[in-house]
Amino acid sequence: MSSCCSGGHDHKDNDQGQAHHQNHDHQHMSKKPQGKAIVYVCPMHPEERSDKPGKCSKCGMDLEAKEDSLASGHTGHMGHGSAKEFLRRFWIVTLLLIPLVLTSGPVLGFFNLTIPFQKYIQFILSTAIFYYGLVFFEHAGHEIKAKEYGMMTLVSLAVGAGYLFSAASTFLPQLDGQFYLEISSLIWVLLFGHYLEAKSSTAAGDALKEVAKLLPTEAHLIKDGQTVDVPVDKLQVGDVVLVKPGEKIPADAVVLKGQAAVDEAVITGESKPIDKQKGSQVVAGSICLDGSLEVKIERVGKNSTVGQIHALIAQAQMTKPKTQLLANRAAKWLTFSALTVALLTILIWSLILGQPFTFALALAITVLVIACPHALGLAIPTVTTITTALATKNGLFIKDMGKLERIKDVDYVVMDKTGTLTYGVFGVSGIVALNKMSKDEIIRIAASLEAHSSHPIAASIIEFAKEKKLKLTKPENFSNVAGKGVIGEVDGVEYVVGNRALMADKGLWGEKADELSDHFSKEGKTLVFVANKDGVLGAILLSDKIKPESKEAVDDLHKLGVKVAMLTGDNQETAQAVAKELGLDTYFANVLPENKYQHVKSLQDKGHVVMMVGDGVNDAPALTQADVGVAIGAGTDIAVEAGDVVLTRSNPKDIVRLIILGRKTYRKMIENLVWAAGYNIVAIPAAAGIFAPFGFFLSPGVGAFLMSLSSVIVVINAFKLKKVKLTIE
Repeated sequence: MSSCCSGGHDHKDNDQGQAHHQNHDHQHMSKKPQGKAIVYVCPMHPEERSDKPGKCSKCGMDLEAKEDSLASGHTGHMGHGSAKEFLRRFWIVTLLLIPLVLTSGPVLGFFNLTIPFQKYIQFILSTAIFYYGLVFFEHAGHEIKAKEYGMMTLVSLAVGAGYLFSAASTFLPQLDGQFYLEISSLIWVLLFGHYLEAKSSTAAGDALKEVAKLLPTEAHLIKDGQTVDVPVDKLQVGDVVLVKPGEKIPADAVVLKGQAAVDEAVITGESKPIDKQKGSQVVAGSICLDGSLEVKIERVGKNSTVGQIHALIAQAQMTKPKTQLLANRAAKWLTFSALTVALLTILIWSLILGQPFTFALALAITVLVIACPHALGLAIPTVTTITTALATKNGLFIKDMGKLERIKDVDYVVMDKTGTLTYGVFGVSGIVALNKMSKDEIIRIAASLEAHSSHPIAASIIEFAKEKKLKLTKPENFSNVAGKGVIGEVDGVEYVVGNRALMADKGLWGEKADELSDHFSKEGKTLVFVANKDGVLGAILLSDKIKPESKEAVDDLHKLGVKVAMLTGDNQETAQAVAKELGLDTYFANVLPENKYQHVKSLQDKGHVVMMVGDGVNDAPALTQADVGVAIGAGTDIAVEAGDVVLTRSNPKDIVRLIILGRKTYRKMIENLVWAAGYNIVAIPAAAGIFAPFGFFLSPGVGAFLMSLSSVIVVINAFKLKKVKLTIE
């Protein structure tokens, strides 16, 4: 299957304009794997993804070509290699750090190990550790080159200054002071911190991993009367595949033969198995529970349901909320602030206060260490990646993460009626008898005659009769009256079934029928009358059935302080009846498709933040006009394309989940930013020695620990989102 992330381009052996890098941390291969659909991922920041070669917006590194998970069937994390590499370096440094600790002074207050050539052994050990920290210098180079000064710049200055001064003091007697343990501890902590970052960054990759898992690895292809097992990515449109009980359906298809209950929960969230038979549509990834199906493949790769889900997740990962941009700017200013404070620390303590240069340098290094915007850099990405996974789990696909901040502000939801609040198909909602004939007999007669009609309303009447298990009779002398109804004999009696005009034409209309019509028409009902030579016997009431979830969704939105409006092309009576039943705040009836967006705009002009929900081609302009456009995934491709968010289910309650997710996500973002910024406001002055009059100083080692602790707190706080329930508390 081809990937939706590959952009459809067939790149050659090497990508022009992309530099080739080889370093100690990663082997950068700018060549694209032949015959594979790929995405381009930053080795340092796995959440930075693109469908074409380029530079990482965070660190300036070249994006690496990675095999696409959906196309290849690979289920590993994007960027997981980065996490494993940082972990490997962390354990090596841990082993080197143990003897360095033992030779660096009193150990836990118990003993002080003294050995020959001690400072030279410390130099060798710390040099080896420094070697494993060179990755930070490489990334600092990319930051400086891109003029995006951040965490790596600060880390490199702290580590480089401390190591070089320590090395010089080892071989130059006139210098005094080594920071081997402090600098090595800093590298140790930073490696573990970056392991956590790489690991948490791949949380969004978990969503792609789960999408790839939806598909089986092989399919039973029926060819020339024989069944052959082939890889799923070899399937083409038109192929016929056998799906056995318990197996996953390999691609979007239509059933040619067989009957089975199919579990579509992984795609649509619908927990109830759905019966499938000849002519039924089946979705890739759904499970055939019983019976076997022969299906004809209709969509594969990026055009399939799974492919579109994959594309939506990948697109979301390449977008950022405005809060992230704020954090990036804060990190940049923090870098310059830390450099300024570090320089002032050296000048004030050594030149003004007369302290030894090594003492002043230790404080300056601590300032650089503790000011690393590690927590600030993690504050938003960890939240958005976890949000992506949580949204995917709930059937919500946010195409633009920048919309999260608008979702939380939504105070008006406008929903299209047909297909969103209602099923979009006519169903029998009631039967009224005007004489002694029973309601079951009225529906039996109508269904017997309508069995020969191709009108959608006829199908609804027949389906209702089947549900009631009524025995139909084959009609005689049947005739169809175009646009009005049908006439025929049932059990030897002639009946007329149709609308008011047909009844009037046949002289069967009467006062009771007139009262019946006026009463139910005001409720938005469509009436099909049943009559014989004596007049109208009764009427069958039909309406576009309201989804049972719609009322709950409207009530829950009201509890969230959100108003709800409905857009429909239906007449005033029908719209009013639906609005009254659902308890809507307002509705717009008789709306032409091209005018739907105007009603959205009218609410925006009144100061409302509007979310539009729809599923049809005529909803696309309104979806685009709205502050947040939500497309029902079961709808048309153009509506899905126009929406900022796509729902896999046609369930209005998912709108409630979406708004709750937006609010909870934004709250986590703010919490993380407040912690990351607040920590630095307190920690940097402390590192510079502002609390020295009280006898309090921070060492570089303690500073590294606190810096790492702040990052861990931010990550843990973000991970709390995983346990969030998207329900009203």
